[in-house]
Parts: sequence; C-alpha cells; structure tokens
Amino acid sequence: MKSTITFALVASTALAGTAAFAQQKTLYVAGYGGSYEQVMRKDVIPAFEKQANVKVEYVAGNSTDTLAKLQAQKGNQQIDVIIVDDGPAYQAVSLGFCGTLADAAIYADVAPVMKFKSNKAVGLGMVATGLFYNKKVFDENKWPAPASWADLKDPKFRKKLVIPPINNTYGLHALIAFAQLGGGGESKIEPGFKTIKDEVNANVLAYEPSPAKMTELFQNGQAVVGVWGSGRVKAFADTGFPAEFVYPKEGGYALGIAGCPVEGSKNTAEANAFLQYMLTPPVQVIMAVGGGSGPANTKVTLTPEQQKGLPYGEQVKALKAVDWDVANDKREEWTRRWNREIER
Repeated sequence: MKSTITFALVASTALAGTAAFAQQKTLYVAGYGGSYEQVMRKDVIPAFEKQANVKVEYVAGNSTDTLAKLQAQKGNQQIDVIIVDDGPAYQAVSLGFCGTLADAAIYADVAPVMKFKSNKAVGLGMVATGLFYNKKVFDENKWPAPASWADLKDPKFRKKLVIPPINNTYGLHALIAFAQLGGGGESKIEPGFKTIKDEVNANVLAYEPSPAKMTELFQNGQAVVGVWGSGRVKAFADTGFPAEFVYPKEGGYALGIAGCPVEGSKNTAEANAFLQYMLTPPVQVIMAVGGGSGPANTKVTLTPEQQKGLPYGEQVKALKAVDWDVANDKREEWTRRWNREIER
C-alpha cells in the first residue's frame, strides 16, 4: 500500500517539479481526533511528508472547535488545511475562511454529492444518514425491515424509536427528510416539524445525541429502531450486536467529511497538494478501512469486506445532499423551535 501511495504522489502534477517544495515547511492540518487522527498520523501523513518535503503538524479537534480556531485567528491564520463536517465547512466558506481550490485532474473523479459549488472546499469522504434497527428483535416479531422514513410513524414502535436532536447532523437530516416527505425541504421546513410533532414524537423514546447512550438503549432492549450514521452503525455491528443499517427508499443523506485550503495560508501550494493527496485512491482506501468513511473518489475500488457498512458505489449516487446555505442560515431558529415544540 505504501509504495502505491508513493507512486501516486510522484505522479501528482501538484507535487512534481514545484519549487515551493525545495525547502521543508510546516503544514498545519486541523481535523478530527480519535480513530481518524490515529489513522492520519500512522498511515497517511508520513508518506506525504516524505514526498512533499514538508512537516505536517496535525491539530486534533471537532468541527466546531476547528471553526472557532479559524475565527480566533482571523487575519493571521496559523492553520493551512481544515477537515470538518460538511455543515461547518459551508460555514467556513461563507465566512471567507476557505481559499479557492487549485485546479487538478483528481477532482473530475469526485462524486457530485461531494463537490462544493463555490470550489472552495471538497468532500474527502462520507458517511450516510439513514435508518437502523435491531435485526434480532425484528426477526422474532416477524416485522419487515424498515424501508422508508415514513415507517418511523408506525404505532408498533411506540417508545422504541431513538433519533438524535437537531443540533446533531443526523437529527437535522431526519427533520429535513420528514419535511421532504410532506412536500417541503430546507426552504420549507414546516412539514418536517408537523410530521415529527404529530406522527413521530409518540414513538420517540429519546432524542439522544450521545453515541454511547444510543448503543446502550439498544443493548438493554429499550430501543429497537432509530436514525443514525452508517459509520456509527458499522462500529456498533462490529461489536457483535445485530444492528442493521438501511438506506431509506426515498434516499439517505450524505454527511460529508470536507476539506479546504485556508484563505491566508502561507503554504497554499502545499495545502492544495495535501487535499489532492487525500483524494488519491490508495489514501481513500486507507480512510475507508481505518477511518470508516466511504470514498469520495468514484474510481476507488473496495473489496466486499472493505465496503461493508460504508456508502459506496451505487449507494453514493442515491444519497441526498443538504442545501447548507439554507440550513446553516436557519439552523439556530430551527433549534429554538425544536426545543420549544419537540423536546419540551
């Protein structure tokens, strides 16, 4: 694998013959902590450092932390590249923190749902938001697997359904999904609130933001169906629990892992080269297997074992993308309303 990455780097026009790499520089990359950070430090960054002749300093933190750092350093940015959720990435773009992506052939291979209209950020990977359920309980009751967002209205799930709140991207996706079922969407959210309040709320055991608590509610049998991300469900299933992820027939939602070169960075060429490197097939495979993110590059081939639990191939084409320009603008208002009307 390492030799393949090396070849990909040598072949990259962003890296070959560029005088900017003659002297070693330090590239500051701010991204997720936890298992994502571990994979980046161990399996991704070393090969880039060697080929690009740069030292990469990885600054771990969640997406809101990274956005806060950009705001605190406005006018004197210390970070060169950010890796965040797609919602905060759109905020970073709108606030002027992201520079324009340099042209590169690799972007032609990126899935359409992973592209930003502004060309100031790009999806590096993704998970899907959809439905999941306890297969053992469903089999015992001879219930069919949930297939639609509308199935969450079924009275047999009374106090057995768990959905994250809307300050969590999975919960926000659910609200938009129900709005779309009722003929609305991001720009017409009313049907979403009405459906959840009148037809779904009675089934909800908890609007649970904590992954640990979510799994606990399923393990102790209180919950049997819910809304969650494909990566989370895969990790839960890997523990041996009979959790199954479902892409709803109306479509699941792409939760993108996005990157952007920071506007005002002193290392623009290296920042762009790093993002292009993250999209090369060998690195995409590493992040899929070790980081739980479905590839953003449509040319990536995963084995059946590698693709288990990840949005991949035809599934990616069926995923919906949120209009974050609308959602981010309205999110604070929606959250206040949610707290008044839904989670009282």
